[in-house]
Amino acid sequence: MQLNCPHCQKANRFPDERIGDGPTCGACGQALFSGVHAVDSTGLAALTAQARVPVIVDFWAPWCAPCRSFAPTFAAAAQKHGDRLVFAKVDTEANQDLGAKFNIRSIPTLAVFNGTQELGRVSGALPPAQLEDLIQQVLQQVSK
Repeated sequence: MQLNCPHCQKANRFPDERIGDGPTCGACGQALFSGVHAVDSTGLAALTAQARVPVIVDFWAPWCAPCRSFAPTFAAAAQKHGDRLVFAKVDTEANQDLGAKFNIRSIPTLAVFNGTQELGRVSGALPPAQLEDLIQQVLQQVSK
């Protein structure tokens, strides 16, 4: 799998089976999953297929004001919970195929995946407390 570091943007390669081992960036040394990953259809498919932890995907667009205002909240959650969840962003303007595939009708929309199975979704820019509640629900759901 190849993944760009969310901190320094350098490309990192590592075996798919090592995704759950907490890989670090070869350039800056920070954890590859402690930030938000901008992904396209290939990257999203790889993350959901290989991740041993749930993946939360923010479907957004650059022209969307609520999406832009939600971005810091999502990034803060990624820093806090990056060791237990993978946080990804899909630009629906640049990746319209993904917006259509997942039937995204409003943005921002958060979709939660455990492997390739979608566990649920929420539309709208969540305040930090609601995002934290969602994350805790996801963690409880997958630990059963």
